[in-house]
Amino acid sequence: MLPTPDGMNRRHFMQHMASAAATIPALQFISHMQANAAELKKRNKACILMWMGGGPPTIDIWDLKPGSKNGGEFKPIDTAAPGVQISEHMPKTAQVFDDLSIVRAMSTREADHGRGRYFMHTGFVPNPTVVHPTFGSVVSHELATKRKELEIPGFISVNAPSGSPGFLGKTNAPFVVDSNGNIRNANMEGVEKGRLRQRLAMLDVIETSFINSKRGELPQSHKDVYSKAVNLMTSEQMAAFRVEQEAPEVVEAYGANNFGRGLLMARRLVESGVPFIEVGMGGWDLHNNVFQTLSQQRLPMLDQGIAALTADLKQRGMIDDVVLVWMGEFARTPRINQNVGRDHWAASWSVMIGGGGLKNGQAIGETDKDGTSVVGKAYLPGDIWATVSHALGIPTTTVHTSKRGRPMKLANGGVPIKELIG
Repeated sequence: MLPTPDGMNRRHFMQHMASAAATIPALQFISHMQANAAELKKRNKACILMWMGGGPPTIDIWDLKPGSKNGGEFKPIDTAAPGVQISEHMPKTAQVFDDLSIVRAMSTREADHGRGRYFMHTGFVPNPTVVHPTFGSVVSHELATKRKELEIPGFISVNAPSGSPGFLGKTNAPFVVDSNGNIRNANMEGVEKGRLRQRLAMLDVIETSFINSKRGELPQSHKDVYSKAVNLMTSEQMAAFRVEQEAPEVVEAYGANNFGRGLLMARRLVESGVPFIEVGMGGWDLHNNVFQTLSQQRLPMLDQGIAALTADLKQRGMIDDVVLVWMGEFARTPRINQNVGRDHWAASWSVMIGGGGLKNGQAIGETDKDGTSVVGKAYLPGDIWATVSHALGIPTTTVHTSKRGRPMKLANGGVPIKELIG
């Protein structure tokens, strides 16, 4: 009995990788990007999503409340953006904040981890009748298919939960790697090239015959995914995953940790033409000891990584072509609990966005003096993704069609944030 198309998950993809690995000769990975990397930088737009799993306390990072009972232990400091202050534990990021902005008026109702993750990734609240695509899959669908030079997946997820491609299909699913670029079953030693060609030709005949038997969409999806696996393992663009090829001082600048290496890999993947990369950093579910954990663990890594990526993109002339987004599934309560922690909170919080040719160096929107509510206009995740779409050149009027034939507006009809796009 054939599995449904939705049953072709990452494990299924990796099984194809393993099968192909037995037939493909060993590759010699190059130590530099393709010769046309400089041209790719100029014309290819991309988004790097920094996903903070667990829900970060944005009141202690981007929207401090000195003098309030909810203000906590940290002090605000000035940034390179006039009038914009952030946490004292983000000094490196403060120096590059003229290329970044904060949206301080996010307000959602999803304070559950799973539902919040879904809402922030897709722009839609969970619905039992449809699986909406995570926005990386939307960007892959809209941009990666048009980049004929791109041989690796158009949506790469580094240590992140990512989400489903939903009705956009498995070819737009996130391809997950760790921060060292390890891809299971991709170390290849096999037969000589002639034998490889024979085996792939035989497989093509079998799969084409099965597709022609009209047994649903799964056979074509199977062939497409297998073809992508072969392309991935035989492409020189695989070098983008090898962060150790960077100069030691560059690796050090990003930080010797999973988040820093993930961001460095993201920059390399952008240079290879990948339009969407998600880099995860967990450990934000801070119900206890929030200030100690932030000052000693989370914020030093976060600060170093964001600052290094922003400065690196600018130095390489890429900052206006790469949109940077920092978010979690929600934030944390303005009120500090009895365990010196903060609990789940979705009513009033912040998302960082930058690069992408946006009008940066701003704080958009505001919360009240205690951080408990948004003052004035509030924003939804769809508005963030509509802003990203505008920066990437994806028409915000785009409409997709679900498996049941329902029209689905891009980013759930979100509207680009006017202060950021001019």
